[in-house]
Amino acid sequence: MEENEVNDIFADLHIHSRFSRATSKAITLENLEKYAKIKGVDLLGTGDFQHPKWIEELKELEEKEGILYSKTGFPFLWQTELSLMYSQGGKGRRIHYVILAPSREIVNQIIEFLSSRGRLDYDGRPIFGFSSIELVEELMKISKDIEIIPAHIWTPWFGLFGSKSGFDSLKECFGDKSDKIHAIETGMSSDPMMNWRIKELDNKSIVSSSDMHSHWPWRIGREATIFNVKDKENITYKEIIGAIKNNSIKATVETDPAYGKYHYDGHRDCKFSCPPNKTKELNGKCPVCNKGLTIGVDSRVEELSDKARQLGFKNKNAKPFYKLLPLHELIALAKGSTLASKSSWETYNQLIEKFGNEFNILINVNKDELIRADVKDALRDLILNNRIGNIKVKPGYDGEYGEAMLREKQEKLF
Repeated sequence: MEENEVNDIFADLHIHSRFSRATSKAITLENLEKYAKIKGVDLLGTGDFQHPKWIEELKELEEKEGILYSKTGFPFLWQTELSLMYSQGGKGRRIHYVILAPSREIVNQIIEFLSSRGRLDYDGRPIFGFSSIELVEELMKISKDIEIIPAHIWTPWFGLFGSKSGFDSLKECFGDKSDKIHAIETGMSSDPMMNWRIKELDNKSIVSSSDMHSHWPWRIGREATIFNVKDKENITYKEIIGAIKNNSIKATVETDPAYGKYHYDGHRDCKFSCPPNKTKELNGKCPVCNKGLTIGVDSRVEELSDKARQLGFKNKNAKPFYKLLPLHELIALAKGSTLASKSSWETYNQLIEKFGNEFNILINVNKDELIRADVKDALRDLILNNRIGNIKVKPGYDGEYGEAMLREKQEKLF
């Protein structure tokens, strides 16, 4: 992985406001900015820009070159997520999209279009009944500078490649509009290496964002995209979208895909999970209740990949990525405590005070610096092993997060 340059920025461009379902009521612009800075995130999406109450709050931000700035100068980019539920090819489809927009004027036009198709006030991530093809057609009529990114592309129920309601290709989903899609979002259950196995994605940017539903640092920025910009103090929408369109992002931050809720196949009610080869042996049935397993991302990637591209294949356009678990996860693991315990927070705050922000700790701070800061051996080892992808994770499945394991327990995983 290359060294961070002075004009690299960490961007989390898929978030939600408190007006989306199942989100923290404490998500405010102030809290988003506060914890983004603690995390080391330099640019945030606004989340939910079409929600009537949230956009009123966004009016306090000043716009310049397509970027919104708080009173203290923290930057946000116009962003929302839409849910489409429709039928195509004789099958019900449920697909989520991240929408990025270049200006308040364009956002208002998007809102006008969406308002003509449904209500916007009941959820920060509204549901519409039109197709992905129509989404592209209508938004491109408004502005070709709008960016449409399939969200968490492998999630079984709401990903474009999802096993439950997705498609087998971008072409199948978008028809002749597939060239208008410049990027896909990995989601927590996949990483770039898995997506490199899909030939159709060779010329698409692979981006990552948190899809956070709370502002806490183990959620915000848990996945992110790194851009290299001309001036960190004067970011422009044009250069961010240009990097996405031209596949010239710098890198991404990914959680271990096993940490995601849908990495393995499984059945949550029966507490059963398994890898793709075992699913085949079971003919896709849960051995406990004989109902169908929820087919996870690992199996779906295997199904859709070019069989000549085994895991480890790297295409010529591949960008580097960091595979990292959040610092709170490491602290809780080292202490045998919970993420939000008083003890975990005390250690976290001490580390932030010493080293500035979480990404600096996860990526840059070296062993000697950790020793001088009196970081306990167990936590120091976890931080260093996390950096090189050397922490085993019991894979998540059927809506259950994966679980990081201490070294003495890791040998029992597989």
